[in-house]
Amino acid sequence: MRNNKINYLIVGTFVLTMLAGMIVAMAMLAGRTGATDSYYAFYRNVTGVKFGTQVVYEGYPIGQVEEVIPEPDGALMRFRVIFEVQQGWRIPKDSVGKIEAPGLLSAITLSIRAGKSGTALKPGAEVTGEEASDIFAMVSSVAGEIGNIAEKDIRPFIASLGPLLETINRAAGGFGDIMVGDGKILVGDLVTLVGELNLRVPIIADDIQDFTDNINRSSQELSAFLTPENRLIVEDLLQNMDAAAINFTELSAELDTLIGDMDELIALNQNNISDSLIDVRYITDSLARRIDSINQNLEGASRNMYEFSRQIRQNPGLLLGGTPPVDEAAQ
Repeated sequence: MRNNKINYLIVGTFVLTMLAGMIVAMAMLAGRTGATDSYYAFYRNVTGVKFGTQVVYEGYPIGQVEEVIPEPDGALMRFRVIFEVQQGWRIPKDSVGKIEAPGLLSAITLSIRAGKSGTALKPGAEVTGEEASDIFAMVSSVAGEIGNIAEKDIRPFIASLGPLLETINRAAGGFGDIMVGDGKILVGDLVTLVGELNLRVPIIADDIQDFTDNINRSSQELSAFLTPENRLIVEDLLQNMDAAAINFTELSAELDTLIGDMDELIALNQNNISDSLIDVRYITDSLARRIDSINQNLEGASRNMYEFSRQIRQNPGLLLGGTPPVDEAAQ
């Protein structure tokens, strides 16, 4: 009897130990081994998210979902997902929580992708939610699109290939008939063509050889021209051109400076130039008014000079005080 009690005690102790270990293991797996901090996020689609859904931070389990609350958002609905994480766990302010499955057959988790902000969210704050991508819906949509393409495009295309193949068969049959009737003529033309090619190939080869020889001569002449001495001359010429370009640039700069100085000089002597122009205009007006009298005086002076020169020619002694000769024509 005593042995039975001992056995019952051992079995009960073992069961209680296993039960306590299972509770501890479940708490550790759920991230609920101590005090927690609560956060929340909003989503439009919470497929697979429920109480106990694991919350991971960069793949590390830190808590679980506590509650999913639907809330109206205008004409639509959104869902507030409340989750708890280990107390003191630092979540950057720009972190993003996304509903996703790590693997194809894995359970849905609320995965928090760490941000780069140096400021942490306070407990009870909102974590930015990012909608999950439904792979199965995408695969179903792609399969539907492929089915539509096969039904609307590929099948009519295959149906249209039948008449095309029949047309090709008829064309092939007609070509066979043509070959049967005109085969000898075609073979004769081919023989003639081959004969002409045999005659022209040597000529073409000679032309190619001449062209190659010309290229070789040109390359030799170019090589002879590009001797080290000629290359030095060309380099000197290029250097001189560079120097001339530099000198031209300097000359342009000096001309610009000279033009600037002239502009400044004109600006400084603007009054003097204006006075000079006024004097020139006055002189011109005076000459224009007196040009007639000047012309008359010049004409009289020219007549007097003519008379003086005529008398000197007749009697050069007048220069020494003589008298003019008698005018015989007047007598």
